[in-house]
Amino acid sequence: MWNALLTVQMLGSIGAITTIEYESGALSDLRHALDLLAPVRAEYTHSARWGDGNGFSHVRSALLKTSLSVPVMNGELVLGTWQQVVAISLDNRERQ
Repeated sequence: MWNALLTVQMLGSIGAITTIEYESGALSDLRHALDLLAPVRAEYTHSARWGDGNGFSHVRSALLKTSLSVPVMNGELVLGTWQQVVAISLDNRERQ
């Protein structure tokens, strides 16, 4: 078997890569925490400048980060029992 370091990166500034227990309660808690830290309806200079209304998305992305490195041992990701890697779109609309 082999050992390595896996790095996952999301290109752009309105998404995030993180780990969480992918279960409805934990996901709801994460949404709630993000709403407290970077509310959708707050005033953002970015939104005022560009008129796209997604200033909150950029702030949330900066808080969560856009890349993650995970050790690999014996060909398996080294994660906690319930820990999962997730990609999150934080934008206010779909994009291509």
